[in-house]
Amino acid sequence: MKAYIFNIQKFSVHDGPGIRTTVFFKGCPLKCIWCHNPESQSKGKEILYDKSKCSLCGTCIRACRNQAIEIKGKTLMTNMDKCSFKGDCVFACINSARQIAGKEYTLDEVMKEVLKDRVFYKNSGGGVTLSGGEPLIHAEFVEAFLKELKKENIHTAVDTCGYGDFKVIERIAEYTDLFLYDLKITDDEKHILYTGVSNKIIIDNLFKLSKIHDNINLRLPLIEGINADENHILEVLRLIKGMNINKVNLLPYHDIARHKYEKLGRPFAGNMEKPADEKLIRYKEMFEKEGYMVKIGG
Repeated sequence: MKAYIFNIQKFSVHDGPGIRTTVFFKGCPLKCIWCHNPESQSKGKEILYDKSKCSLCGTCIRACRNQAIEIKGKTLMTNMDKCSFKGDCVFACINSARQIAGKEYTLDEVMKEVLKDRVFYKNSGGGVTLSGGEPLIHAEFVEAFLKELKKENIHTAVDTCGYGDFKVIERIAEYTDLFLYDLKITDDEKHILYTGVSNKIIIDNLFKLSKIHDNINLRLPLIEGINADENHILEVLRLIKGMNINKVNLLPYHDIARHKYEKLGRPFAGNMEKPADEKLIRYKEMFEKEGYMVKIGG
């Protein structure tokens, strides 16, 4: 049993209580234009190339066993049809301009990695968070991983976009102490426009999950011009009324992932902005008035 993981982040404090290790799985059914982990969207390995660090010395070209790299103009081009992701070019690059996003892990390998931080979980009330991408894509691996974590008496959290088969969510709910559930946009047409999929499954799964689980934190990304308005907040409040939502995180947009898009050779939607602080405070007050615990940020 294996899964592609692009990062195992130690000492994370924004993905659940205490000090945590967050395991980021590759692959996501959504393609949010504001995504701050674009290297998570594809399920397989990818090459990230930092032009600003590259001196065009040609070391990577000579190291590539498949002759997949060539210089074109003032940049390097990689023929992904030829690339075998062996990492020879990464190891050879003297400027650290190349890296591979995604590594295949067995269950034993990822357990060995997260157990290194057990003492921090115990002392801080932390644990392990499964994130992505979308962890539910790797259903069997994730279920087995969560079971092993519970055997070790480690607190578990799953950060999900909610788009998937509810049977998978139902299976892992028993081994998940906390769900971090993303709700992007309430309007379905806008959701399709900005994420590529309908929100109907996401909302339906949130209703169903609320009936079988009593520890759900709702996470709301807020982007100016897309969903940072009171109508969206009011609609969210209407949707979650009566659900087992313990906490709401308001996640203001940021553009720190801009460089990642460049390294992946993808266009960056740069016309988005963070909502004003006054707006965020107003939205926080709207949720608090209805009795929710609210935090601006992760």
